[in-house]
Amino acid sequence: MKQTLEDFATRQDELIEMISDLKVMLNPEYLRIKPNAKTAYEMLCSLGEKMRNHLAEEDRGLYPPLLIHEDPKLKALAWGFINGEKPLRKQFDAYYKRWLKDCDFNFSEEFLRDSHELFDAIQDRVSLEQSKLLPKLKESGVFGAIGMAH
Repeated sequence: MKQTLEDFATRQDELIEMISDLKVMLNPEYLRIKPNAKTAYEMLCSLGEKMRNHLAEEDRGLYPPLLIHEDPKLKALAWGFINGEKPLRKQFDAYYKRWLKDCDFNFSEEFLRDSHELFDAIQDRVSLEQSKLLPKLKESGVFGAIGMAH
């Protein structure tokens, strides 16, 4: 399946929307109510899957055409984003293994702090992609002319 900038932007929007909702939900008062805690947990698991898919799609469909492109600026941009995502991947993998892997959910203060730190890191990354990467990709025409709201 060919990667498009529109698909990429849609995934970014979904991630940011989920994080915005989770930031509101992940507080002790909200989580005291059992159905709220269950919903928050299910959303976190869904966010984990969406994040894994987003990163995999970047690796499969977004970066390869840039890495072989004749424009050295696009190659450099791709390498910069690939290298820049390594700390986020490490943070995400550690968070996933610690908090989501075993489905033994614990809404401790430490979990809430880790969650908010991860949310901020993902939001920062998506914001960087939206402000630096997408405009350059759209301008380059590497992925064809796509009408995007970004």
